[in-house]
Formats: sequence, C-alpha cells, structure tokens
Amino acid sequence: MWSSSLGQLAGRLLTAARQQHRRLKPRLLVQNGRMVSHSTVDPAEVRKFQALASRWWDEQGEFAALHAMNELRLPFIRDNLLNVHSVRQMGTPLSGLRILDVGCGGGLLTEPLARLGADVLGIDPVQDSVRIAELHLSHDPALRGRVQYRACSLEELVEEEEEAKEGFHALLASEVMEHLADLNTFIDSCHHVLKPGGSLFITTINRTQLSYVLGIIFAEQILRIVPRGTHDWEKFISPVELETLLESTGFSVECIRGMLYNPVSGAWSWQQSTAVNYALHALKRREEPQLHRVQTEGEKVDEAAQAAGQY
Repeated sequence: MWSSSLGQLAGRLLTAARQQHRRLKPRLLVQNGRMVSHSTVDPAEVRKFQALASRWWDEQGEFAALHAMNELRLPFIRDNLLNVHSVRQMGTPLSGLRILDVGCGGGLLTEPLARLGADVLGIDPVQDSVRIAELHLSHDPALRGRVQYRACSLEELVEEEEEAKEGFHALLASEVMEHLADLNTFIDSCHHVLKPGGSLFITTINRTQLSYVLGIIFAEQILRIVPRGTHDWEKFISPVELETLLESTGFSVECIRGMLYNPVSGAWSWQQSTAVNYALHALKRREEPQLHRVQTEGEKVDEAAQAAGQY
C-alpha cells in the first residue's frame, strides 16, 4: 500500500512539474522526438554551476555525492579500459592513453585518472570551474604534465581534433547528459573526437517516477544533498533511449550497470536496477554502419542479366 501511495504521489508531482516545465521552457526545434538546439551548452545550466564553482573541492558540500561516486566510477573506467587496451604498467595502468573529461567541473575525476597514468584533457563551459580546477592542480606538481584544462564546449573542440587527426582513447561524460541542451549533437561530437575503437563512459539518471522522487523531491527539496533546481526531470534519459541513440551514431554499447546513492552512509553501490542512476560503457565501432540496402537474390540476378545484355 505504501509503494502504491508513493507511486500515486510521484505521478501527481510529475504532472505538476511537466505543466510548470511547459510554462517556463522556451520551445526548441524537435527532431526524432528530441529537442535540438544546435548547441550542447544550456545557458541556464552554466549559470547554475557558475554559482557553485568555488565549492567543487568541498567534500562535505554540494558536490559530496560526486566525490563519493569516484569509488565506483573510477574503477569502472579503469577496468573497462584495461579490458580494451593491453597497457598494464604497475602503478600507472593507464599510461599511454589520452582521455577527454567532458564537463570536468573542478577536476574531481580528471586528477584521479591522471594519477593512474593517463594524459587527460578536462573541458567545461563554466570558466570559473576551470579556474578552480587549475588552482587545485597547481598543488600537485606531479600531475601538471598529464592534465590540461580548457573552458570550452565539446563541439568547439571537434574541429581542431579533426584537423589534428589524433583522437582520444576514451571520453567521459559523468553526470553531464542531464544538463545538456542537445543530446544528438553531443553524442555525434563524442563520435568525432574518439579514435576508432575508443571508449565512451557515461553516468547519468534514468527518467522514471522513482528517479523523480529520489533525485529531485528527496535529494533537492527534502534532504538538500544538492541545491534545489540542479536537475530537470525532463532532461533525464532512459538506458534504452541512450543505447538507441548511441547505436545509431556508430557506437556499440558494451555494458550498463545500475547505481544507487545512500544519503545516510554517503556511499554509492552497484545495483541490478537502473531505475535511478546508471553507468554505461560503449565503444566507437571501427567500421561505419552500412547504410545501403542489402540486395535480394532476385535483384542480383536482374543486375547480372542486364550486364550480360550489354555485351
């Protein structure tokens, strides 16, 4: 009975939230059922994180859950990369790999990956977040040669990476998807900057009634784990939707794992269910998908007969 009441409450809250969302959000071009703005950066999201930029490295503050998430996402990235690549240098197992951390914020994931030996470029559209990341990096001289930061969007990076023809071995978009203005442009840009066979790692939030109750009602409005207004439920994406988008863009999804945050213990754990948070690993296919229609045997015979008739 309790779960039924919770579901009914979630349904009513979602209906009210959607009505408010329609009143406040500007209309965007819709293609294939998704909003398209031709830019991945949402100015409203930039303003949110601009206000929080100075608090990235406060492990007890607004980003505490992201600090704790490193206990799961860092091994998830490391182990999957080691399965793809044969690099296994003691102490620095990711040596020789070039990684792009998109939406790096203050560098919470960028620095630990560099400590594993990778060369990491962290990018973020919020200039103040990049400044905080660079300031924190300055306290660890050993990482300076392996970490770089830039204040830019992913699509701004695409053109120069295509000219350099170098590409990245891996791209990370951790807790980024739910803040984007245009998912299609973002995934296409990911495909462009990765090497063939390169890895794409995503952690994000599913769009379910449970994620609305836990991720917005409880996390933002009751427990205040994150500031109110951090998330927009309409921007959440289900694993099925994300996998479909990735597969159609030239990626092959390797695995999807559910995650859950415990606000009491402050720890994350892997879950069978992907109803709230989940992590995904995909590989850029080495060959582009075949777009031409496969010929039937009858068509092949007709073509052969026409060719024979020409001689």
